[in-house]
Formats: sequence, structure tokens, C-alpha cells
Amino acid sequence: MSSQPNSYTDSNSQYTGGVMPRHAPMTQDDAAPQGDASTQHNQVPASDESHQRQVAGDPARQSLLNVRDEVGKAVVGQDPTVTGMLIALLCGGHVLLEGVPGVAKTLLVRALSTALSLDTKRVQFTPDLMPGDVTGSLVYDSHSSEFTFREGPVFTNIMLADEINRTPPKTQASLLEAMEERQVSVDGVSRPLPVPFIVAATQNPVEYEGTYPLPEAQLDRFLLKLTMPLPGRAEEIEVIRRHANGFDPRDLAAAGVRPVAGASDLSSAQAAVAQVAVAPELLSYIVDIVRATRSAPSFQLGVSPRGATALLNTAKAWAWLSGRTFVTPDDVKALSLPCLRHRVGLRPEAQMDGIQVDDVLGSILASVPVPR
Repeated sequence: MSSQPNSYTDSNSQYTGGVMPRHAPMTQDDAAPQGDASTQHNQVPASDESHQRQVAGDPARQSLLNVRDEVGKAVVGQDPTVTGMLIALLCGGHVLLEGVPGVAKTLLVRALSTALSLDTKRVQFTPDLMPGDVTGSLVYDSHSSEFTFREGPVFTNIMLADEINRTPPKTQASLLEAMEERQVSVDGVSRPLPVPFIVAATQNPVEYEGTYPLPEAQLDRFLLKLTMPLPGRAEEIEVIRRHANGFDPRDLAAAGVRPVAGASDLSSAQAAVAQVAVAPELLSYIVDIVRATRSAPSFQLGVSPRGATALLNTAKAWAWLSGRTFVTPDDVKALSLPCLRHRVGLRPEAQMDGIQVDDVLGSILASVPVPR
């Protein structure tokens, strides 16, 4: 393990776009001679030359980076969300995807699972959905005259919970044990879920009629909240062009999406992320950011300690994906909004004034002193 640099240089690159950047924000320590795009993406600090070959040549990391290219064969312009999903898998956490209908949320999850050789199942959450429809239930077998357990769609690697806020709290709560304990308990028997397992839940940000807002306890169990924006003009033209040329979103094989990584790569990557170094100054920085949310005048609910650990773990995963063996302040900044935006609550008067959560978090990031 390389030694931790004694100081950091803040690039002052504020993350305000609502989705994670495709590439890591660079510090002056990251500077290196300019090269092609792949070389720039794999840059590590010049002071860490002894580990540059080791990190850049990590087959597990390269496999995960290749996943974005495979998903890009089916989904246009959502690289930041793909990166967020990869970080969630590296941390073993769950993701809340927010975007209007038609921005390829389902297609993205299907393409990601195909590129990672993982199983995925989709559940359309509706007002009449029952907990057993998600977790599974006991079914009477007339041949054996016994009750047997029939697994629900939660027994998968990536579960797509589509429009999770359209089902009542009782069914929403059926996911809590699965999300936290990675198991399902039915009739007093606990059944472990597959490894890896994450929930990718979607929400429509503009239509709230007939919905049941997720309680804070469940929101806090989502590692990240990622927003999926409408594509830009050039990206939308590319989407239309692909469809004009015969692209079928139901046939990923025809689109050329192929497996480039697997569960073993993910396991190796998780072990590598666990070894990423974090300086004591950065631990204090994370805590200061979290504590600032609890005293912000616009917030009636601040971030819990679980949110602090989430920010730490995702920053480590982002640093590893960026080719470094240590975390920088910019890694923490890059993950602060997706990690914290769903863990805070605006005061009613702030909502009436049109204040946005991301704006308040951005102000907090600008005010908390950065380690040097």
C-alpha cells in the first residue's frame, strides 16, 4: 500500500449536476502528461508511480470499466448512472433511480445485468401488490400434501422495483429485511438471498397522485439516489437513429451487449476497494459534512451516521474505479449529493420558498473546510 499524501489540492470542481460524473474529478496530484481518452481515465497520482501499473492493470477493475461500454450499446447518455450502479454493487448497496418515464431505467438495469452476467428480475409495484408477491410465500402442494416455499422475485442479483412508491407501505416494508439483512423470513424460516444482491428502485419525480412516499427508514437504506435526466439533443438524435436502424430494446443480444464481467470480478473488486486508504483528515471531513446537514436551517432532518458510512464507502469505490489506492476530498465531494440527497428533509417553509435539497447540500460542501 502506498503512503497517503500529506496534503490535498482542492480542484474546486463542485458536483451539482444531479448525476455522477463519468470521470473522477482530478487534483493537481493527479496531473500527468496528456494522452488518449483511456490513458487519461486511468491516471493515478504521479507520486504513486509504484502502484500505477498495479492499479491500471487490475483485471477486475478493467472488466468493470468495460461494462459501461457494453451498456452504452443499448443505452445512450447514461454513463454517470451506470457508474453509480457499479459503485452500489462494489459497496453492496441499493440504488433509488429517479427519472421521468421513458429515459431507459429498465433497459439500463437489464443491460447492466447482462454485461455483468448477473440475474435480474423486474417487479411492477402497484397498489394491489402484496408482500408475498415480492418475497415469496408458502404454497400448498397437493401431491405431497405439504406446504412448500415458492421464491419471489426478490431472489435475484439485481431486483428492479419499478415505481416503488406506487405500492402501500406494507408491501414497501417487505423489502426492508431483504435490503438490510440479505434474507427473507417466511413462517419463521430465514432464507438467504443470492450474492450479490441489490435493489434498484425507480420513482417518477413529477407524478405523485396515488403514490405512497417512502418512509425515512427505508430511504436511509438506499446507498445512492441517482437522477436520470432527459437526454440532450445529440443524444436523443442518436437514440432515434438506433431505432430507425432496427434497434430492439427487448433483444440485447442483437444490440451486441455481451458479458464482460462476472460475480468473481465483482468479489475481487470489493476486496480491492476494502484496501483503499482513507486519511484521518478525510474521516473528519466526512463527519463535518454530515454534521453540517443536521444544523442547516433549511433541513428539518439531517443525515444519520449510516449516511456517513455510505459516503465513506462510495468514495473508496469511486477512488478505486478511478485508479487510485487512496481517497481524495474530490472523491467525497463527487459522491456527496447522490449519497446524501435522499437522507435529508426540507422544512415546509423551505419547500414553499422553492429551495432544492441539492442546492442546500451544495452550499454545505462549499462551506465545510477541505483538508489540505
